[in-house]
Amino acid sequence: MQEQRFQINPDISQAKTLDTDFYTDPSVYQECKEKIFSKSWQFIGDKELVSKRGTCYPFTVLENYLDEPLLIVKDAGGEIRCLSNVCTHRGNVVIGQTCQVTNLRCRYHGRQFRLDGSFLSMPEFKEVKSFPSKEDDLKQLPLFAWGPLLFCSLDANAAPKKYFQAMQDRLSWLPLDEFVFKSELSADYIVKAHWALYCENYLEGFHIPFVHAGLNAVIDFGNYTTEIFDFSNLQLGLAKTDEEIFDLPASSPDHGKNVAAYYFFVFPNMMFNFYPWGLSINIVQPLSIDHNKVSFLTYMWKEELFNKGAGSGLDQVETEDEEVVEAVQKGIRSRFYRHGRYSVTREQGIHHFHSLIAGVFSSD
Repeated sequence: MQEQRFQINPDISQAKTLDTDFYTDPSVYQECKEKIFSKSWQFIGDKELVSKRGTCYPFTVLENYLDEPLLIVKDAGGEIRCLSNVCTHRGNVVIGQTCQVTNLRCRYHGRQFRLDGSFLSMPEFKEVKSFPSKEDDLKQLPLFAWGPLLFCSLDANAAPKKYFQAMQDRLSWLPLDEFVFKSELSADYIVKAHWALYCENYLEGFHIPFVHAGLNAVIDFGNYTTEIFDFSNLQLGLAKTDEEIFDLPASSPDHGKNVAAYYFFVFPNMMFNFYPWGLSINIVQPLSIDHNKVSFLTYMWKEELFNKGAGSGLDQVETEDEEVVEAVQKGIRSRFYRHGRYSVTREQGIHHFHSLIAGVFSSD
C-alpha cells in the first residue's frame, strides 16, 4: 500500500503532494535509510582532510541514521580512497582518529591492511584454511571529487554524473580550488522537523516574500526561476540591482544576468549555495522522524564580499526557515490534512523532489 500512497502525477498541474504518512510513519522513516540514503552520495569534506600521503581520516556517514563507519586515506601514490573502517576479523573500528600510517592496523587483534584496503597480515592465523580471501579485504567504496570537495556513496554502483554533472557544467568557470573552508564561520542547527520538510522548504522560493524580508529586499522575486535535472535542481537568484553579483565570464550560460546566487540542491539532502563571496554547503542529517541536524559549512573565496547581498545574514535566514518548518511539522500530523497541491510556477523543485521519492518507493 505504501507504493500506491507515494505516487506523484508527473503533470504538476494535476499532482498532489506526498501523503502525510511519509512524514509520520516510523516504518517509512526507517525504510528511507536503504531506499534513499544508502544509494545516494554524501558529502565528506575537502581534500585538506588528507593533505599528506599516508593520512587516514575516519568519519561516520549520517551519524545516528545510516551510522556507517568509513575512512578516507591518501596512499603512497597520492590517490585518495574511501574504505570501510570495520575490521574484517571481528568488526572492530580500525582507525579511531586522524593519523599518519604506512598500513592500517586494527588495534583489537593486530590485523593489518594496505592503504588500498587489501589484507596484509594477521597474527595467529597460520592454521586457518582458505585464508585470506577477498572477504578479508576492507570494502572500497565509490569516491567522487569535484575540485577539492569529496563525496562518497555506500552503493557500489553509484554514478555521480546524474547527481553532480549539471552543477559542474553550470559552474565550470568557478575556481573551486581557491575556496577555503572556514570552521569559525560554520555551524550546526537542530531543527524540530522531519528531514524532508526542511528540504522542501529549501526547494522553493515561493515563501521568500512572506518569510525572508531581508533576502526579498535584494532578490528579484519576479525573475526567480527553477531548473530541473536528473537528481538535482537549480534555483537561480537574480539581484534587483547590479551590486553584489557574480562577475560572469562570457563562457557562462548566465553571462549578462545579475546573478546574486546559485542555489543547487542534490538529492536527497545536500544544498550548495554559491554566492559572489564563496560557498555555503548545507547538509540535512536525519536524527529522528521529527528532528534533523542541518550543517552550514562555509567555504570562502572573496572575503571582501562576505555577508553582502543574497549571501548575507544566513543565520537570520536559517532562524526564519526553522520557525516555519517546525510549524509545518506540527501541522503535518493533523487528521484533517493528507495532501496539498503545487504551484505550477513556483513549486517545480518540490514536485521533482516528491517524484524522486515516489520513484524510489515504487521501484521495488
